[in-house]
Amino acid sequence: MESVFANVPALPVKMEVTECISTTNETKVTETPTNENQKTLLAVLQFLKKNNLGTTAAMLEKESSKLTGSDGLPSDSKNFSTSDVSSLLSTYSNQADPSSYQDSYRMLKQFIESNLDSHKWELAQVLYPVFVHMYLELLYNNHAEKAKLFFLQYSGELEDFHEEDLIKLSTMTKKEHMEGNELMRVFHSSEFVIKMSRDSFQMLKRYLQDKNLPMIMNIVQDHIFIDVYDGLPRTKKQIHSTAGGMGGEAKREENKIKVLYGLLKEPDIDITLDDDDEMASANDSEQTEGSSKPKKKKKREILSRKNKADPNAPALTRIPLPEMKDADKLEKISAIKESLKRVRLGGPDLVVPSICCYTFTNAFSGVTAINISDDSSLLAAGFQDSYIRVWSLTPHSLRNIKVASELSALDKESDDILDRMMDDKTASDCRTLLGHTGVVYAVGFSPCREYLISSSEDATVRLWSLLTWTNLVVYKGHVWSVWGAVFGPHGHYFASAGQDRVARLWSTDHHQPLRIFAGHLSDVECVLIHPNSNYTATGSSDRSVRVWDNLNGNCVRVYTGHKGNIMCLAWSPDGKYLASGGSDNQVLVWDIPNKVLIAEFTEHTSMVCAICFSRDGEVLASAGTDNTVKIWDIQKAISDIDTYDINLSHGHVTLPETTNYLLASVTTKSTPLLHLHFTRRNLLLAVGIYTPTVT
Repeated sequence: MESVFANVPALPVKMEVTECISTTNETKVTETPTNENQKTLLAVLQFLKKNNLGTTAAMLEKESSKLTGSDGLPSDSKNFSTSDVSSLLSTYSNQADPSSYQDSYRMLKQFIESNLDSHKWELAQVLYPVFVHMYLELLYNNHAEKAKLFFLQYSGELEDFHEEDLIKLSTMTKKEHMEGNELMRVFHSSEFVIKMSRDSFQMLKRYLQDKNLPMIMNIVQDHIFIDVYDGLPRTKKQIHSTAGGMGGEAKREENKIKVLYGLLKEPDIDITLDDDDEMASANDSEQTEGSSKPKKKKKREILSRKNKADPNAPALTRIPLPEMKDADKLEKISAIKESLKRVRLGGPDLVVPSICCYTFTNAFSGVTAINISDDSSLLAAGFQDSYIRVWSLTPHSLRNIKVASELSALDKESDDILDRMMDDKTASDCRTLLGHTGVVYAVGFSPCREYLISSSEDATVRLWSLLTWTNLVVYKGHVWSVWGAVFGPHGHYFASAGQDRVARLWSTDHHQPLRIFAGHLSDVECVLIHPNSNYTATGSSDRSVRVWDNLNGNCVRVYTGHKGNIMCLAWSPDGKYLASGGSDNQVLVWDIPNKVLIAEFTEHTSMVCAICFSRDGEVLASAGTDNTVKIWDIQKAISDIDTYDINLSHGHVTLPETTNYLLASVTTKSTPLLHLHFTRRNLLLAVGIYTPTVT
């Protein structure tokens, strides 16, 4: 296929699987023998071949020598049986009296409850993983009745946010149920991470040794990673703000890499303002400054901002980007002119945006995906019946490009050549795109509005031309449903996320992914490329947010704190902050350079499906299935965080207790909202599906 973007140096195609590997520290040292490495590799290889992942299996065989330090996998790896996979669970083999499990757990619980509050909440983090692994040990050793009694007695005393996982755990009632269970795989294949102060850790270690509780000590040693830090123990609120992840919290080692979050330097473009632009800039300055003198100064600042290099930005050549064409320059000029007419939100006057709501009615085929183009001129929706429909939000109709014979007769040097290429006879307010064979879960426009990306239940990602209204490419790589697909802000690159627990980075001119981002423990629900195109953020149903480096595929940030599936992500315009919303009704905001949670908005009463920063980054909008749009003063939330209060060694910050950052809450009659979009002038567009209430 001919490249969609010309003259773009290729980002190396790198089919790699990255993961954050546990690092040893003074609290735990584990050495894995070579034969254990080979055994694990054989199990993974068997799984890959069982799911028809032949290419990945071949790569694993080739690279296995690096992981095992030997000549690779044994020659009988192809005959590795299911019974061999089951033998990996043999660490749960235990001849202890089944009654001793309840006694040991009760003693641990009493020790924690009798401690001072300063240590109790940190020590209490151990209860959940210990409970899970004790239950699994009982099942594995065929003590089903004892396991049932153990579960009924203690499961109700654990934190509420573990309820979903405990329900899944309760479905395993026999040893036979353990094999192939997703939750079982997560707990047995990865260590549960707990952050704990050194004083709290020493108290726990001393107690387990003094009381001679080898059963719990073995679980802590084999299945729990205690990330010890020096300093005061965390409070209950601080622990709760980062708890909830399926695999525990993020290790401090996983967040040490520096992230170049700054924006790329804008190209030099000569911009000539017309009279309307001069007037708009003057009026805006007059409203905010109250004087006519700063008007020209403000205008010059906006137009000269593109020439300033951001010290936190990556090099322009770090990631190959498409060369800016004349059409792209015109689009950039248009965007800058629009920004002169932008209404400043938030601030001392607490200005809230106006909201325009688009509602789908009588959508019998079911709307499953919605997106609006960057210039707010197009709206696309995906449906359960595999259709994609695109509407124009402006008076301009959607047209086809003319046939080749008519195009050859045009004057290619004319100023309006792009408009002349379109056939007015084909004008329509709506277009339908057909090609997917399953539910469409995501749609996204390219920055130039010439292309649309979509993903579906059929495990494919498709690239569509909005000039010919046809399917250009089908990208195959995901194994199951693809939940998310989005273009990068500079075009050329796009990302996808799927049920196979990985995200992929693609370019329009390669049919294979350039990067595979693997590390999540469950489905990757959403994906979003950073404003500088050098990083990709993912949100997962394992209740963690990860940030990946597009250059090498490494994971550079891991954030935990959500108590439910993460459904949406939003980067701030300056690239410094990342917001996430989920099924736990929360909106969390993360500081990328300082690696901490800085804001927690909890006023939604149902799932948060969409979040969006205003174009100036002053406010954050969120919406969901509670039929409301909420506007948050994000800049005030950021300013309330004392820089000196950010404890990088702990990896947490103390959030204000009572401050309300909610600027406005607007409720629809009966429309759950699925998408939010700020126009270049800071008008907020909301899109949802009318759902009549049954009385």
